[in-house]
Amino acid sequence: MGSVSGAVRRRLEELTRALLAASPESQSEFRRYLEVSEREIPLIDNLLFERLRGRTVLVTGASGCIGTVLLRLAARFKPKRIVSVDIAPPPPASEPSWGVEHFQVDIRDLSSLVEVFRETSPDVVFHLAAQRNPGLAEQEVHRTISTNVFGTRNVVMACTLASVGALVVASTGKALRPYMTAVYAASKRAAEFIVADAVARGAVAASVVRFTHVVDNAIVIDRFRTWCRRREILRVHAIDSMFYAQSAKESAQLLLAAFLGESPSGMGVFAIRNLGWPISVIDLALGVIAEEGPTPVRITGHDPGYEEQAYPGLYNPINCGGVSPLLNGFEAPATERHGLAPDVDVLRYSGQLPASAQRQLVRLEASCARGEDPAALRAGLDALCKELLEITLGEAEPATLKVLVTLAERYRHQLTAENRWMHERLRWWAAHKAAPRG
Repeated sequence: MGSVSGAVRRRLEELTRALLAASPESQSEFRRYLEVSEREIPLIDNLLFERLRGRTVLVTGASGCIGTVLLRLAARFKPKRIVSVDIAPPPPASEPSWGVEHFQVDIRDLSSLVEVFRETSPDVVFHLAAQRNPGLAEQEVHRTISTNVFGTRNVVMACTLASVGALVVASTGKALRPYMTAVYAASKRAAEFIVADAVARGAVAASVVRFTHVVDNAIVIDRFRTWCRRREILRVHAIDSMFYAQSAKESAQLLLAAFLGESPSGMGVFAIRNLGWPISVIDLALGVIAEEGPTPVRITGHDPGYEEQAYPGLYNPINCGGVSPLLNGFEAPATERHGLAPDVDVLRYSGQLPASAQRQLVRLEASCARGEDPAALRAGLDALCKELLEITLGEAEPATLKVLVTLAERYRHQLTAENRWMHERLRWWAAHKAAPRG
């Protein structure tokens, strides 16, 4: 972001002070955001004791915020071993360990990963390792794809070879978008399909959980606080930007709920139903300013990697109101409540990746192996995600397609290029499925 003149900065400061004065509710909203870190979902402890006691639990990406909480929670249920697999070195001996064994391994290194699985023989695997920063994903395309897509596939392969009984994979709410060009979201959606394909082939029993913005390790509030402390201009994407939030504890509990809810009927996608009212980014910014000291705010537009416009047909108001906002209009009709965790929704995926998607996956892997330039990698990931969209639309009910197309049609001429392309595919599939069969 370029610098601004002194006159512009002074004007921004005046406008920010006026906005603070006119928005007293922003302080209560900021407090509500911070209080999310205390939120949790109930679990059936007796059943977790039964399923985890005396077993070996392995967690990838365990040094992260959610991984650390998960290790602590898992230790309560008396597993025989808790194994951490992480690219980061083991924590200092002075930090709490909960009896965890640490292995420093990059999940992109399949042979090393398989060796750890062979040595530890895990019964349950929680896969959290990922490149999770959407903005950084646009800069480090190769690292993001090789970690989030092929690192996840490596974990699936290691589980298969080690005959792991249960695998739970962390995804993101951004994967609810049926098609996207943002590298992080696209890589996570691809990973979901890879896991679903492995389950459909009988290679592993697995589930996926979708996280949204986790308050305890939030990128946005760290940026806001840093800019305030440096007295830099605080940059906000858009005045009307909002997002859902959850706590690290909720996230770890969701992983355990997914473990309890695995089913032979297909891969489950698990998400918290009640995430509360979404958080306004401008309220968050004003709350940080009130906490840290006066800093001017500037509306800058969306950074690469962050959604500029939600597709208007993403949710069907008829059925989406009763399910998690991290499940879209295609997914809501097939969503049910978790039988053992009433605050959690679950969607069942089924079916293997068709040959066309497998070919795109092979091409993308070859591009990664060659270390091709970001443009080539983006093109390969985009081609794969277009195939995944065709799978989604091909499996959608005709009535669902009709409703979602109708919802978006009135905004057709206001759509971004990405959403306009997706809308045309929805229109084609809706017409195709509505056509009489001869």
